[in-house]
Amino acid sequence: MSGWQPTSPCTPGACVDAPARITALPRAAVRLTAVLALLLVGLALSPLGTRIPSRAIRGWCRWIVRAAGVRLRVSGPGAPAEGGLLLVANHVSWLDVPLLAAVRPARMLAKSEIRGWPVAGWMAARGGALFIDRSRLRALPATVAGIAEVLRTGQAVAVFPEGSTWCGRAQGPFRPAAFQAALDAGVPVQPVSIRYRLADGSAGTAASFVGEDSLFTSVWRVVSARGLVAEASLLRAIPPGSRPDRRALARAAQPPAPEGAHRPYGATGTVAPGLRPRLSGSSA
Repeated sequence: MSGWQPTSPCTPGACVDAPARITALPRAAVRLTAVLALLLVGLALSPLGTRIPSRAIRGWCRWIVRAAGVRLRVSGPGAPAEGGLLLVANHVSWLDVPLLAAVRPARMLAKSEIRGWPVAGWMAARGGALFIDRSRLRALPATVAGIAEVLRTGQAVAVFPEGSTWCGRAQGPFRPAAFQAALDAGVPVQPVSIRYRLADGSAGTAASFVGEDSLFTSVWRVVSARGLVAEASLLRAIPPGSRPDRRALARAAQPPAPEGAHRPYGATGTVAPGLRPRLSGSSA
């Protein structure tokens, strides 16, 4: 791992609570089967590419979240429906991907390791994902230029600027590199705050995909949980030219920490108890 690569101190043992209410095994199996079936539908239709209406893509993504047994709540002003847009959000779970696409379909910026994931890697590539090699700092300018080129064509690009997943109790600072693409392309930035809660409104960590978690372990924890709610709160879009540089733009797009939550390492406040920060000091 390179010294500049963003990391998170969150681990399943330190951060992820065992669900207080677990659904019956048969129901969890049905949920998992439904998620896989929807993914297969996506695989079958992926050759159609941009010919699939955005409304259908948003609906498909919402059904993936719901099939996993998770209620979906989207609030705030709607994201611009057309034109280049940098969609940014804090990163907690694999569920964040369909959650953001339910707001507006976008090409995802994903770590290069995802290319090798079974099914998910193939789907990401077919879906037009842009891949970044986080171990090569020299590759970053070319990645930013590639994002800007896509934005200039009027497409949306979704980025998780923390560079790693956090548990939701704590969150990482937004790294500014990807925001340079929005500046270069002259497009707005749409910040989204993602939270996972239980039915009673308290914070829920079952959806967290952190540390040494395997994808299957995280998926099974989600489909086994009861009363999990995914919230996507759209903040006010930041118009092009309203911030002088990428660092100011990243600070403006950073979602506020929820009440009672721990603030990002490097900002005012503390990190979740028991977590020893391991973030590098890169300003990329």
